[in-house]
Amino acid sequence: MSARNDSNANGESERQPTSESEHQSPSTSGRGPSRDLLRSDRTFDFSGPKQVWQGFGRDFKELTRRDRQFEFMIRAKDLELDVRHGPILYLEGLNVSFDGFKAIDELTLYVDAGELRCVIGPNGAGKTTMMDIITGKTRPDSGTAFFGQKIDLLKLSEPEIAEVGIGRKFQKPTVFEHHSVFENLELAMAADKRVFPTLFAKLSGAQRDRIDEVLQTIGLTEQVHREAGALSHGQKQWLEIGMLLMQDPHLLLVDEPVAGMTHQEMERTAELLTSLAGRHSVVVVEHDMDFVRSIAKRVTVLHQGSVLAEGSMDEVQNDPRVIEVYLGE
Repeated sequence: MSARNDSNANGESERQPTSESEHQSPSTSGRGPSRDLLRSDRTFDFSGPKQVWQGFGRDFKELTRRDRQFEFMIRAKDLELDVRHGPILYLEGLNVSFDGFKAIDELTLYVDAGELRCVIGPNGAGKTTMMDIITGKTRPDSGTAFFGQKIDLLKLSEPEIAEVGIGRKFQKPTVFEHHSVFENLELAMAADKRVFPTLFAKLSGAQRDRIDEVLQTIGLTEQVHREAGALSHGQKQWLEIGMLLMQDPHLLLVDEPVAGMTHQEMERTAELLTSLAGRHSVVVVEHDMDFVRSIAKRVTVLHQGSVLAEGSMDEVQNDPRVIEVYLGE
């Protein structure tokens, strides 16, 4: 027997098998890939795809429910106002810049349901911009604004925000001066404002009762048939507040209501706003400290776009920061 050479007859080196598997071909191993799949004892796991299809079926069933309402299909006026946790207004971390000027800077503010809140601060403090954000006139660069727990104000347009129950009275009264007080309230009433319903609409007994109620609230019962243009400045302000009340808002934003009023008109306005608290939430922006003191239980002071101080009128008046930037002016 001759010794085994490391080279074959051609002088080429033979590669030795590196494992037992290389000694066996599919035919000699007795088990190839296809034969392994056909084994009688082979089981397959289809639980993964089955779970996927089951999940798809549940999602499809949920999507096709008759009572299912998609967010984009819900009208603004049908959104539910949730105030179970107390606040009706949540402003958190709001920021707004205009051409590099920081009008609102990390503003966080909460207003409770039924509360009368006064907001004060020097010119440029961000009071008007804050109200613009709440009513949808200005969109913040960042932050959140919620009406109750569920209604995201930043997803709604200005008309939609009015529909969910937020009304705003600007500093200068905007009434229909050539119409009577009654007609102003009638025009402001929450109703179908399309052309044909408006042309052929007739006031119901309940609507007339509502107008009479608002007239009594704002103190203009005796001026019901008088043209709005003939009213005093204070009476026009009350009429505009009455026009807001005809919309039955949950939250009223009132901007400098006593500017230009007589002392007697200021007292009547204070009585009106305090009478609304509880039935409505009211946010009043005002510079007149005597007027604020007469109506406020809680005051928020804004400065450079953020909350500088908050508390009772006495607490705010005695705050050194408030005295320095505002009351000391």
